[in-house]
Amino acid sequence: MRALADDVVARCVEHITSLPAQPSCGDVHAEELCRQLREPVPPEQGREAGPLLDALFRDWIPRSFTAPGPGYLAFIPGGGLYTAALADFITNTTNRYTGVWQAAPALVQLEANALDWLRAWMDFPGEARGLFTTGGSMATFNAILCARERHLGAEIRRGVLYTSDQAHHSVLKASKLVGIMPDRVRAIACDAQYRLPLDALADAIARDRRDGLTPFAVVSSAGTTNTGAVDPLDRIADLCAAERLWHHIDGAYGAFFYLDPDLRQTLNGLARADSLTLDPHKGMFLPYGTGALLVRDGAALRAAHEATADYLPAMPHPQDFYDPSQHGPELSRGFPGLRVWLSVKLFGAAAFRSAIAEKRRLAVDAAERIARLPNVVIDAPPELSLFAFHLTWPGATRAEEDAATRALMTETTKRGRVMVTGASARGRYLGRVCVLSFRTHAAEIDALVEDMAAAIRTIHG
Repeated sequence: MRALADDVVARCVEHITSLPAQPSCGDVHAEELCRQLREPVPPEQGREAGPLLDALFRDWIPRSFTAPGPGYLAFIPGGGLYTAALADFITNTTNRYTGVWQAAPALVQLEANALDWLRAWMDFPGEARGLFTTGGSMATFNAILCARERHLGAEIRRGVLYTSDQAHHSVLKASKLVGIMPDRVRAIACDAQYRLPLDALADAIARDRRDGLTPFAVVSSAGTTNTGAVDPLDRIADLCAAERLWHHIDGAYGAFFYLDPDLRQTLNGLARADSLTLDPHKGMFLPYGTGALLVRDGAALRAAHEATADYLPAMPHPQDFYDPSQHGPELSRGFPGLRVWLSVKLFGAAAFRSAIAEKRRLAVDAAERIARLPNVVIDAPPELSLFAFHLTWPGATRAEEDAATRALMTETTKRGRVMVTGASARGRYLGRVCVLSFRTHAAEIDALVEDMAAAIRTIHG
């Protein structure tokens, strides 16, 4: 066991230390490779680990986005702290069951501590409760479930949920999974700043009430995926309070910027949410598969999931102790909270605050420098650490601008040092830069600006 572990750890450390030299995006045109990898029948006999690990690290892992690399500025980066990998190793080797409190009280308490740290960071009240999930999609699912149970009960069909047309696609998916069909989800057209417009939201709620429907929830964004826009959270909270609606905030990308005192005003109203999606695999730089949900009224989260059975431990435990199975849909589960707990204990909260503030500074610097490049128009300045832009020139049509902006993303990424991607919003294709890896520093921003300038010269001659 020790020899196998040493071999795996050595390869992982070598991989991590070589990240700055790896292409920001590996060759993902791998159709033929994937056909060769198909293996419909399991092997009858085992093989030595060495050749399997060789192929994994040499041939297959490189054929992907280098998401943990310092030059990954695409989509929403996730850094993958090494401490979280060690936590997973401990979790999987000790293999303790944390689904119910009685099975591993001390371990569940560590997870409860980690959730309390998130609650404190987001200024949620003491009675708030939370849940670790695999990501923002499952957090949003559980939040909308709580809203449905609180405001609709059995009368699901008349319920209407409101969000922006810039909302993450998981909102529509989660709504459908909890029984709110697409015709009862109002995706309201964003305003010129790509935010959810309050007047249009209020009008939609009033119209549905007149039509005999039951508005029950609003999902706003603390940093959209397309442009990084932050909805007017405080004003939406006021409207939801007046209309007696559940206000869920999707903070999967942006909520951890609340740790930066300079961005508290930008995220004003975050702490008033009825529920909040968090993704520690984004703003806390943990590995993918680390999501979280906070619910202001912890009793609502428990009411939506509480259940028991004859085969579960009969002895009750004090109600002041957190029980994962009574706050989420899973009974069989891993121990996701250890990733957060161990990383925060080893590094301390100050390190996370400092890192998230650095990402903000880097993004502002990148946006200012890219804005000075020829033919660049900034469509969405960085409210947090993501900004969007497009290319233009005199006489250019929208189709030509879109094509040139797509080419800019492709040509910049081709140079290997950074990876950038785009998105469509308000009928236009936009280039995007998102700075959120703990490994990204000033050198990567320099590389981004240099490679983008060179790409613009290539595109425009």
